[in-house]
Amino acid sequence: MATVPLISDEEASTEVLAVFDDIRAMRGTDYINNFWRALANDPALLASTWARLKEVMGPGELDPLVKEMLYIAVSVANGREYCIHSHTAAANAKGMTLAQHGELMSVIGIAMQTNGLVTAMQVPVDEVFEA
Repeated sequence: MATVPLISDEEASTEVLAVFDDIRAMRGTDYINNFWRALANDPALLASTWARLKEVMGPGELDPLVKEMLYIAVSVANGREYCIHSHTAAANAKGMTLAQHGELMSVIGIAMQTNGLVTAMQVPVDEVFEA
């Protein structure tokens, strides 16, 4: 259960509806998911988060599918069920195959295991790896 109301179109201010309309246009859908409806309780936060997400997840040096897969990995690491599901759906829509998803899960799993081990053992960073 959300800790804030999920703002419906009927309840939304003009400012919120403008962001919702942009989301619909960018995504080619009439659906506004619960994350954006929760953020609509703070119209400025909704607008700034949507603007930043469009910028970061938009065209760039990384392929759109790679961006979604990175988002899934961070969401798994942070234990965020909502983001795991929403970005897996987005990655699937961008063409992620079952084989790619399986390989992604393997990379996430081994990274979490080795990250845990190196943290637990407090292994010093090799000089050749220092940026």
